[in-house]
Parts: sequence; C-alpha cells; structure tokens
Amino acid sequence: MVKKYKGLQVIGASLLAISLTACGSGSGTSTSTATPSAKAAATPAATTSTTEKKENITITFQNIYPDPTDPKNGMLKKIVNDYQTKNPNIKIELDSLNTDQQKLKLKTQAASKEVPDITIVNPAAQMKPFVDAKLFAPLNDMVEQNGLKATFQEGILDWYTFDKNIYALPDGNNIGLVYYNKDLFKQAGVEVPKTFEEMVAAVKTLKGKGIQPMAIGEKDSWTGSFLFMNVLLRTNGGPGFLQAVVDGKKTFADPAFTDAVSSFEDLIQAGAFQEGATSFDYNAGENLFKTGKAAMYFMGSWATGGIETSSVNGKVGVFKFPTVKGKGNPDEFMLAPGSAFAISANSKHLKETKDFLNFFMLNFPKEAFAVKGAVGIAQKVDGDFKAAGYSDMAMEVLGLFKQVKGGDLAFDNTMNPGTSQGHLTSIQNLFVQKKDPAEVGKEHQTAYDTNKK
Repeated sequence: MVKKYKGLQVIGASLLAISLTACGSGSGTSTSTATPSAKAAATPAATTSTTEKKENITITFQNIYPDPTDPKNGMLKKIVNDYQTKNPNIKIELDSLNTDQQKLKLKTQAASKEVPDITIVNPAAQMKPFVDAKLFAPLNDMVEQNGLKATFQEGILDWYTFDKNIYALPDGNNIGLVYYNKDLFKQAGVEVPKTFEEMVAAVKTLKGKGIQPMAIGEKDSWTGSFLFMNVLLRTNGGPGFLQAVVDGKKTFADPAFTDAVSSFEDLIQAGAFQEGATSFDYNAGENLFKTGKAAMYFMGSWATGGIETSSVNGKVGVFKFPTVKGKGNPDEFMLAPGSAFAISANSKHLKETKDFLNFFMLNFPKEAFAVKGAVGIAQKVDGDFKAAGYSDMAMEVLGLFKQVKGGDLAFDNTMNPGTSQGHLTSIQNLFVQKKDPAEVGKEHQTAYDTNKK
C-alpha cells in the first residue's frame, strides 16, 4: 500500500512550502546532457576521431498539457526543446491528451503492456494497479541524481511510493477552490457566498440576470466528482467519510452521503451549469470561465496559471468552498497531490528516459514560475511571486494554501478503480437526470460491495 502521511494535515503542511525554499534548475547527468561541441573541447584531438556516434533515440512523452492557452503547454515544449538541443541524438515525441483521454489510452496500453516511455498517473489508489502489474520502473536512483529529491515538498512523494519504491514524480500539490468573476458578480448584484445555500441563491440570481452561473467540463467525469466530494466533505462534518466506509463504520446510506447528493442536486437543479455540461471536456468547460462567459468555476488551484494568462485576468477572485447545511469547516479543502510522471518498466531506453525526466523535473519549477504557472506545483519555488508580476488573484490563492487545516482526497484517489468508475458514472448521471439520493447511495454501495477485495 502507498505510504500515508501522518494524517492529511501533513498535506496542508507541505502545501505551505510552495513559495518558501530554493530549487536549482539543474541539468541532466553529465554523460547525457553535454553537447558534442562541449565534449570535443574537453577531449584531446588524438582521441576525438575515435568517439563513437551516439544512437538516435526517440522517447515518447505522454502528458496532459494539450491546451495551448495553458502556460504549462509552452513550458513543456521549452524544456523539451532545451533538452533536445543539449542532446541532438534524442527526440522527445509528445503525446498530449486531456485527462480522461489519457486515462483511457493508458488503460489500453497497460493491457497490452505497451506503456509509453513516460506517462501520466494519479496518486495512491489510482496508480496501485499499474504498480502491482510491474508496469512502472522504480525511480529511487534517479531522484537522488542532481539533488532532484530535495526539490519536492516534504511528504508529497509518499503518495507515489509503494514498498519503499518511488514510481512517479508529481507536477502539483493543490487545493480545491471557487474562482469567481468579480465583474459578473457586480453586474448581477450578488456577493461572495458564505454558505452553500447562499451559493445556490446566487446561482438563481445570476441565471435570472442572463449570466451563466458556473462552468464545468463534465464530459471528463472527475470534474463533477471533485465538486461533489467537497460537498460531502462538508456534510460529513470533516474528512474521512470514504475511509469510514472502508473501515466498515459507515455505508453510502449514511445521511452524510445522501445529504451531499441532495445538496449537489440543488445546485444542478438551480441551473448552475451550462446546457449540455456532459458534452464539454475539461478544457472546453474551463474556457467558458476564462473567456468571461461564466461567473464561477470550482477547480483545483492548478487552474490559476491558465486563468491568469486569460482574458479575465484582473477580474477574478477566489473563495473557499462554504459550509453546507451549517456543517463543515471551510479551512478543510479537497486536497490534490497531482498527476505524476511515471516511466515504463519496459522502456527500450530506460537510462536515457530517466535522464530526460530528471532534467525535466529539475527545470520544472523555474520554467513554471517564469510562465505564471507555479501556483500549486509539487516542488519548492525560488522566487518572489508578487515581484514577478503574479496577479492579485494568484496571491489570494497562495494565501489560501496557508490556511489549510486538512481535508480529503478525490474519490478515485481513495477507492479502487471499479468502485471509482461506479461513482463517476453515478455522479455524472445527476447532470442529466435528478435522482432519489437514497438510490444514488445504493448505486455507490453496490459498486463498493462488488469491487471490494
């Protein structure tokens, strides 16, 4: 099993490190990153003629940065180009997909044991089946090179560690929050909601003014789940509902769960989300907010960079997810140790792939910071965000990190894949048809009972 923190509060503690300590940009190992001209300069002329020509190598890099408006897309390409310049015999072939496309493709690739050289995986329960199938290479040796391990926030690598082996390196360490368009709120005459019930009322007011209240990309079903789980975090009075189910202390018939379903449906039925929400993927849903066509957007803090470089920059504020029916603590957040880069155990170029990923992760904090994409990354950042021109909204988000008092992980990072798929489908269906909360609880219980080991 994945090694756990000493309580979820440790995630909150590690989040605080986001803007505190320095991280060198580094480079790859000397044998792989030295350019031919540099090697020639360091090699006596008599031996230069005997130098063997390096083999041309292609490394496939599956990633989830397909959106050209996301600053991480440009950052990705810059680091890749820098590496290829230093290593002209190596080509990095990018396979850029949105999250759900990548998850589906990886399942197919894993079934045929054709995992790309580098792929994306999510922490804890989501990556365990791949580790059990021995599809990923341990990275313990690579993270010790060039001081890479020390660049990560304390404890974050635990979520990607099984039997003392690190199998993936995360790009983020985030919290769930609500972004809102100040201009649209002012236009509708609504205030930042302090309770969930006030949020539903604000939705109705915005809708009545002809303003789209919220945006979501529910074709990628994890987005609705992430929002729903924040409601459950509140109705449960705090974190740990899913663990209580696993421990046999609660079932999905518990009032905490059915109350969460009922409140979530109140939000949907109030007209919170755009027509056809289940046909919008993550990028399309987010772009509604980034282009000023929706007043609110619930998402992980990783969205900050893309919003900051969009047309609504300067108009956006953030707020904590509020209490629901008087329950919950707004300082407890949905916690999101990020998607992570894993290397195929069957890579034909394992040494070179490790060298590239080492170079990529060493340069990640510096380059992410440069493109306004460093809010919520998993590594320590060397730089003054305000002096670098980060927006007031980004500074608000950084301030919220300091208020984290624990929280919960996403459903599919907690439960096994079979139970998680049942959950994702059940919650997604609520966007299409209202259902009895007790029936939704039964769907979840059936999924859990069928798939538990």
